[in-house]
Amino acid sequence: MNKSLLILPIAALALASCSDDEPLSTRQATDEPISFRASMGNLSRATETTNANLASIYVTSFIGDETVPYFHDLKYDKAGDGFFTSTGEQYVWPSDTTPLHFKSYAPSLDELGADIEMNGTVLTLMNFTPMEDISQQVDFITAEATGTKAVNETAGVPLTFKHRLSQIELRAKTDNTTYVYKIAGMRIGRPETTASFNFTTGEWTLDEWHDTYVYESACDTVTLGPTPVSVMGKSGNAMLLPQTLTPWMPKGDPDNIARSAYLSVAVNISTPEGVQIYPVPSDTRLDAAGHPRKFAWASVPLSGTWEQGKKYIYVLDFTNGGGYKDPDDPDPGKPVMGGPIKFTVDVQEWQNDSIPTPMTTPDA
Repeated sequence: MNKSLLILPIAALALASCSDDEPLSTRQATDEPISFRASMGNLSRATETTNANLASIYVTSFIGDETVPYFHDLKYDKAGDGFFTSTGEQYVWPSDTTPLHFKSYAPSLDELGADIEMNGTVLTLMNFTPMEDISQQVDFITAEATGTKAVNETAGVPLTFKHRLSQIELRAKTDNTTYVYKIAGMRIGRPETTASFNFTTGEWTLDEWHDTYVYESACDTVTLGPTPVSVMGKSGNAMLLPQTLTPWMPKGDPDNIARSAYLSVAVNISTPEGVQIYPVPSDTRLDAAGHPRKFAWASVPLSGTWEQGKKYIYVLDFTNGGGYKDPDDPDPGKPVMGGPIKFTVDVQEWQNDSIPTPMTTPDA
């Protein structure tokens, strides 16, 4: 039996700049191989998936009410005509009216660093953990649809891909002209790191051990002004697990024994004349090159909920303060100077939203 099926998506994954998902459609042509029209590349950096960079997708299909897959985890690569065709075995519609159910995802399991468990028609991405190196994190997306030959042979079976992680970006600014603020890196401290994703419910379940991690990246030194600037560096934005964050308590738990969430930036604070204020001149610790430190971490507790498919831009505002000394500092939880960091947060469907975050410390 010739097992070929043509599935031609007419519109792919929602663009990163759009708030609405765009359908990825499929169309059958008898005795032709499955082929998807989409755009998603090999997502081996912390890069948003868009119609322009999707190169491969992976598809599992079930016939009607059957729990044994018609085909499982088939890879489809984009061809020169924009259609995605199977690189393995090929399949046809079983009949005019028998429905086929499709479940699709990207990028590959190797890039995700996880496995898919199948229990009947329920697929679960097991124990996924974002890479520790932000530059190696990927944008996990999934889609699900049902079609029949009679209805979809010409019109196509629509597939709508959704982003399943939360995208995080840190920016910084100041309206303060009394001091000069320079930033050389950032930390996203202690979000949870491991969870499993159910393709049917579209929900994540965090690992029962609730492991956390401090994601860190350097950036070219930037001098802050009134316009917010990104401090993510060449690593790009972080792609992390959706979750509700428990904020670090600088006073109640300065060493962060509870492994709660916070944001930090590597900051140098000086007078306009060049006199260093922070790190304090009496700080005798050396940097990696053996020189007196020019930058030290300034932190702010992080609370709230990260939802899947949303981009969070935290704008750290140093206008009225410098936050707290980082939990890893020998004197953690102490105010850097002034009050707490204020911040704003923008939240949209994979768009730029911001969260104001003051770097001031409240009174004791």
